[in-house]
Formats: sequence, structure tokens, C-alpha cells
Amino acid sequence: MTVHAYVLIQTDIGKAAHVADELDGIDGVTQAEAPSMNDLGRMVVRDIQQIAGITRTITCPVVRL
Repeated sequence: MTVHAYVLIQTDIGKAAHVADELDGIDGVTQAEAPSMNDLGRMVVRDIQQIAGITRTITCPVVRL
């Protein structure tokens, strides 16, 4: 079963465009899907939170499509 989620991202002032450009290069970001909740968590921590300018993320898993 594929996991879908919305990842809310807060950025430093003036960094939103840079963050958006960086997010375009990460697989799965447009749909924020992963094979499991653990994989989703790893993607957020390993790929998304490492982008310069991101100050906070909130992951909101989709319960039902």
C-alpha cells in the first residue's frame, strides 16, 4: 500500500522560491508518496529537511483517498 501525505513547509523569509526549486528535484514530492510511513518519514528527514532555508516541516498523512 502506498502512503500519501501533505508536507507543510515553513521557510526563512525570502527563501520560499529557493526551497520550491530544490523540492522540484526530489522524487515523490509532487505527490508526497512512499511505500510506508517509515519511508515517508525518512524522505522528509533525509531529503526535505536538509534543504537550506527550511525552518520547520509538518507531515500530514492522508487517511483516506
